[in-house]
Amino acid sequence: MSAALEYRVEACNPQAHLFRVTLTIPAPRGAGETFSLPAWIPGSYMIREFAKNIVEIRAQQGAAAVSLTKLDKHAWRTGKLDAGQPLVVETVIYAWDLSVRCAHLDQSHAFFNGTQLFLQVAGRSGQPHRVDIRRPEGEAFATWKVATTLPAATKRSVDKAGFGVRLAADYDTLIDHPVEMGDWLSVKFEAAGVPHEMVITGRVSCDVKRLATDLKKACESVIAHFGKQPPFARYLFLTLAVGEGYGGLEHRDSTALICSRNDLPAIGEAKQSEGYRTFLGLCSHEYFHAWNVKRIKPAAFVPYRLHEENYTQLLWVFEGFTSYYDDLALRRAGLLTQEEYLGLLAKTITAVERNAGRLKQSVAESSFDAWTKYYRQDENSPNAIVSYYQKGALVALGLDLTIRAKTAGRKSLDDVMRHLWQHYGEGSTGVPEGAMPAIIQDATGVDVRREVARWAEGTEDVPLAKLLKPFGITLSRKAGARSTGLGIRTKAEGNVLRLASVLDGGSAQAAGLSAGDELLALNGLRVTAGNLESILGRTAPGDTLEILVFRRDELWRFEVPLGAPRLEECVLSLAEKPVKSVIAMRAGWLA
Repeated sequence: MSAALEYRVEACNPQAHLFRVTLTIPAPRGAGETFSLPAWIPGSYMIREFAKNIVEIRAQQGAAAVSLTKLDKHAWRTGKLDAGQPLVVETVIYAWDLSVRCAHLDQSHAFFNGTQLFLQVAGRSGQPHRVDIRRPEGEAFATWKVATTLPAATKRSVDKAGFGVRLAADYDTLIDHPVEMGDWLSVKFEAAGVPHEMVITGRVSCDVKRLATDLKKACESVIAHFGKQPPFARYLFLTLAVGEGYGGLEHRDSTALICSRNDLPAIGEAKQSEGYRTFLGLCSHEYFHAWNVKRIKPAAFVPYRLHEENYTQLLWVFEGFTSYYDDLALRRAGLLTQEEYLGLLAKTITAVERNAGRLKQSVAESSFDAWTKYYRQDENSPNAIVSYYQKGALVALGLDLTIRAKTAGRKSLDDVMRHLWQHYGEGSTGVPEGAMPAIIQDATGVDVRREVARWAEGTEDVPLAKLLKPFGITLSRKAGARSTGLGIRTKAEGNVLRLASVLDGGSAQAAGLSAGDELLALNGLRVTAGNLESILGRTAPGDTLEILVFRRDELWRFEVPLGAPRLEECVLSLAEKPVKSVIAMRAGWLA
């Protein structure tokens, strides 16, 4: 077995947000070594250039400095080395990105993903990697602990607080275990007999017992979906609670989450708030990913190529199907009523159908272009792109309803997911591009080539009104906000109200209004974020409005006809007295 590469992680200057990471290669090659930082992190499909955060980098053997040649934006190479003497490479890394993707360090806590801290040594990714996580120096850090699923190197290699030496079998494993250091609120529970824990960093007070009970139900719902036992021995939710925030990033045995502290269940609050429902959906989504995308992967991700884009047209399956099942798992766990679940589904339909981009870009194309379009959205994105998360969820729903209808409820998308798990799970070469129709037919006997071609590879809307009807669910639409009659979306910046997007086909676009324009007045009245709808409420469709804006530092005047509010808000309604056949169709899905 090859000697392990050794890393030492020190929060050397929390006030300046600096980590010091020391890499030791015990037996370097005489011809030299090349090392680099990844350019992206799996699960977040955008080139992020983590090497930009390296403040200092140096190398030495014994007391002698080793010169480094920078090869490109994220790679370095040494010259010839003494193969009998360890090579030590030290980096100082700036960590001030308060997200689930990167690293963040101050006096209150430390969080990092390995992609931002650990240099990858060319040709040595398959060797074991040992990591010594050190406690920061000073009394202020005496109570800090470590939370991570990266296993200890030996039974005694870490102390009671979790500091010490941990071991990864290879580099991919090393970067798939995020680390949190600090003080936190711990929420422990078992799901299917497996230990689970959520650690919550931040100034929070919440109902720990309720959170543990609800998370247990959600996790066991997902576990039951794939089988009786999860594919890990322990699972960890690393949660950062802030004033405002939302996001998650999946890993094999853990997830990193960020949420609003107000989304956590308040002590003594019996009702499930909308924020808490959203948070449970986030937890369910990232937990489902432990199967779908972390173990069932696109073939394009086997293995990950961390220094360049990894293109696939299948993110609509891996993110879209997961988005479909996150709330459905909560419904099956009894954490959502039928009405609440349908309300969330209606919001997704509304979000997809209100953007014209869905008619121009397919979810397969959106998957492929995630690197340049979905993760780099601008003011024209509603007119140009579609979300492979949201429309992917609707494609999943459409396929599920189609399969259930054609098999009289004997088969469903659940069978497809279990087929994927059995045939494309742990250790497989991944799901090939274009393979989903055949996989679905193998799992269910239903030919969905036409549906996939139209809904996923093409830009047709999923005909949900038709598909939901046999299940006793009616889809209707009601008018949205008055401003939809102009075809605009706004954003408030303090006291300033700007146009965030100007939508294709709207009267605002036809009149010449543009994203970024500062709204000043409408029909002679000052416009604010709080009064736009009320001013429009005193006008009627067909009226011509005088709109004054600042574009850059210039005053512009527009005459814009007001259209009728768009019928864009979807409503899903259950039949009050469903017949037996409808009840039977819902069994195993909504019921």
